[in-house]
Amino acid sequence: MKTKMWKIHNQALQEAAQCLQQGEVVAFPTETVYGLGADATNEEAVKKIFQAKGRPADNPLIVHVHHPIQIRQYVEEIPPLAQKLIDHFMPGPFTIILKSNGKAAHTVTAGLDTVAIRIPDHPVSQALLETAQLPLAAPSANLSGKPSPTNADHVYQDLNGRIAGIIDGGATGVGLESTVVDGTQDTPVILRPGGVTKEEIEQVTGQLEQNKSFTQVEKQPKSPGMKYNHYEPDAPLQLIDGSSTFFQQQINQYHKEGKKVGVIASSPLSEELQADDLYVCGSSDHLQEVAAKLYYALRYFNDKPVDIILCETFPTEGVGEAIMNRLTKAASSQLAE
Repeated sequence: MKTKMWKIHNQALQEAAQCLQQGEVVAFPTETVYGLGADATNEEAVKKIFQAKGRPADNPLIVHVHHPIQIRQYVEEIPPLAQKLIDHFMPGPFTIILKSNGKAAHTVTAGLDTVAIRIPDHPVSQALLETAQLPLAAPSANLSGKPSPTNADHVYQDLNGRIAGIIDGGATGVGLESTVVDGTQDTPVILRPGGVTKEEIEQVTGQLEQNKSFTQVEKQPKSPGMKYNHYEPDAPLQLIDGSSTFFQQQINQYHKEGKKVGVIASSPLSEELQADDLYVCGSSDHLQEVAAKLYYALRYFNDKPVDIILCETFPTEGVGEAIMNRLTKAASSQLAE
């Protein structure tokens, strides 16, 4: 299959929408990461997502729709508190899980009685959803287990020849996937941290119960991102929790072993380290910037001659919780001072 790359214009959206209507798979930008979209009501089309990604089919997908009123087409009901969350955070990097009415494909819900739905806040994804007039099941547009794509080149590197086309909408903004909240319970539960923080959700719902669900492996998870290894770069990733002196000691030890070391660090820590290659992922005082650059940083070293990647750890307040969730899943080990 030849994968077409579309630049943004009306004809491109029409062609991409036609591919989706014909049961093909198309990658498109959202405000979080690039998504790999297919008609969420078409079983065969959704199967092509799993085939392209090499992803196990027992993991649910998120349904993307254009307008809040469309959510009711795929769910049994929307509880009052879930409706408050929808009103407050959609469109945006927020996904709500509700009881499915069965209209989403079985391959989307992974056989569960729930369905995950979100409304992306990106002009291209909004335009595509409106043009195609379809709900789109859309996980991140990468090979399963690899870092999620935040630009069209990342998608092309992973999926060229596997999908019908890619809409190039430039770099994404948030850089991490949406926050997933289970709205079927009396008290909402965060299943996957993401672009909307726990603190922001609690401003709407009141204090949430402390939950560890996104650190546990479930046999049949309600949310993507909970069961398998994710976000792994080509070289092993090790997290370093400690001072700049401790960090440099680890670099030096790997150098003694004859290994080339890549480093992912924020400023000002990066200014205190010496390694074979170093990617500055923003300021530790502005974690939104770190989040936006995180997946790019993990992919940066794929074509660099390094044997191991060392990355600093970050505070878990706010979006830092989502950053550390992704880094922990991507890392093969962690060292603490």
